[in-house]
Amino acid sequence: MNESSHHTRLPPALYVVATPIGNLGDITLRALETLKQVDRVAAEDTRVSGQLLAHFGIQKSLASIREHNEREAADKVIAWIVAGEAVAYVSDAGTPAISDPGARLVAAVRAAGLAVVPIPGASAVTTALSAAGVAPGPWLFHGFLSPKAGAREAEIKSLASLPAALVFYEAPHRIVETVAALAALLGARDLTLARELTKKFETLHTLPLADAVAWLQADANRVRGEFVVVVHPPAAAEAAGDPEALRVLDILAGELPPTLAAKLAAKITGRTKAELYQMTLKNK
Repeated sequence: MNESSHHTRLPPALYVVATPIGNLGDITLRALETLKQVDRVAAEDTRVSGQLLAHFGIQKSLASIREHNEREAADKVIAWIVAGEAVAYVSDAGTPAISDPGARLVAAVRAAGLAVVPIPGASAVTTALSAAGVAPGPWLFHGFLSPKAGAREAEIKSLASLPAALVFYEAPHRIVETVAALAALLGARDLTLARELTKKFETLHTLPLADAVAWLQADANRVRGEFVVVVHPPAAAEAAGDPEALRVLDILAGELPPTLAAKLAAKITGRTKAELYQMTLKNK
């Protein structure tokens, strides 16, 4: 883009701008252009966003949109847009309104009949999933589990039967008790712990869910920082996401008893006999 594009006036709208989750190099060109061109920036924390803007040499009027004042602040944003302004909204890190304030603001602007323009970029959810090696298939992002043990247990139980990967956010001071609850309620699954994504001490580690608490407690550094917790799908669900395994199993099951079909399919595909046997029963 040429220099004059920096001064192009954007149409009045709310621009929902994703920002880096750690590494500032992950800002997108479109995000920078948008932040330069809007009339003002609404932010989850004006101090955090002020530092981000200063790093890129951008000076804008900043307004605070926090969880406790989101509805009231939405009225101001709507008034600005109605008056002809382009307003950007940024959260402290990543894509706004994903386990962050912003959803009520977006809903209010849309309800007022005004435009909302997403400016996509970094998200901790997709960053973690891209490196977790989860089998193809459905996944569910739950966000933060309840900090209260009883409510947390109920939430996990409600998710336990889903044949999908489960993705959570968790803070360092609750990571051990959360992983312990997941292990107690979700059975034999793999787990990927993604810590401090894109930052200096980024760590991604995959292990059996049953071993995760001991692994975390073996080194104090392993419980520091913000976490994305990816519980891989149950074994049968992983097989369901493997078309070749299903094709082999289908052929063998048409000619052989379920147990033998599963045993041979396991040798051919590398899947476990148990998960393939469950698939033969489900297919019947």
